[in-house]
Amino acid sequence: MKKALVNALKILVPLAIGVWLIHKQYSDLSTAQRVELFTAFRAADLGWLALAIVIGWFAHVSRGWRWRYLLDPLGYKPGFWSCYHAVMIGYFVNMFIPRAGEASRAASLYRVEQVPFDKGFGTIMAERVVDMVVLGLLGVLAMLMQLDKLDLFRTRIEQFRSEQTVSAESSGGWGLWIALGVALALLAGVYLLVTRPALRSRVMDLIRGFMEGLRTVFLTRKKGLFILHTLLIWASYLGMFQVGFYCLPSMVDVPFAGILAGFIAGAIGIILVQGGIGVYPAFVALIVGVYMPAPDGGGLAPT
Repeated sequence: MKKALVNALKILVPLAIGVWLIHKQYSDLSTAQRVELFTAFRAADLGWLALAIVIGWFAHVSRGWRWRYLLDPLGYKPGFWSCYHAVMIGYFVNMFIPRAGEASRAASLYRVEQVPFDKGFGTIMAERVVDMVVLGLLGVLAMLMQLDKLDLFRTRIEQFRSEQTVSAESSGGWGLWIALGVALALLAGVYLLVTRPALRSRVMDLIRGFMEGLRTVFLTRKKGLFILHTLLIWASYLGMFQVGFYCLPSMVDVPFAGILAGFIAGAIGIILVQGGIGVYPAFVALIVGVYMPAPDGGGLAPT
């Protein structure tokens, strides 16, 4: 019963935060802004949207192919389609169960190709390390391109934080209860590791699998192709995001610096809340809005 409750909360709490953010953002819009929002939806060029989807799909294809380069040093040669389908299953599961996509991806490959779960999971974690490095480098590049707008960004972020603080105070201090719940969960985890040898052994197997998976980044015999696919994955992510700006006439003039900054903000939103629900559009709008003049009479992108 307790385990089921904990698992349910891990799903419901992030989703509730995202839904609340969506509701709050929509409620804060004036009548004129709501009309403008739905007018923009109707004016969207679906051709550009379809192209963005195709570009994003190429990133998933490349990720499935790249995974094979990390499994090869471990003595496993799974088929491309097995890796691709496992990647897509992982993405699907991640939309509903926080951080469960990686485990389901490794489990899927084990069922189809008999790659041990701990080794498959270790290579997935190694991929995450590589991807975080690339995201960090893109973040540095984005900061260098925003040096002339740092003061404006700071003002926008402080305004956003003050609004969230007021909302948190009016909600009765839920933030404190959430923090307390996280702390209790961590203590419970430590207690279980100390008192349950079987669980501790399983965790150690996962750690060893991660370390072995991390070594495969350096041991793969096709380092050049691994790097190429890594660049292709992130170029596809960024390209998908940039092409999305062409869907609306009001967005086509946003410079690449603003697009890159919005891309990094969106990535942070996805990391913070499962699937980025609510947080992703809020963070992207917060940053990209700096590059957009306010429409006459007020609008969705005030300065």
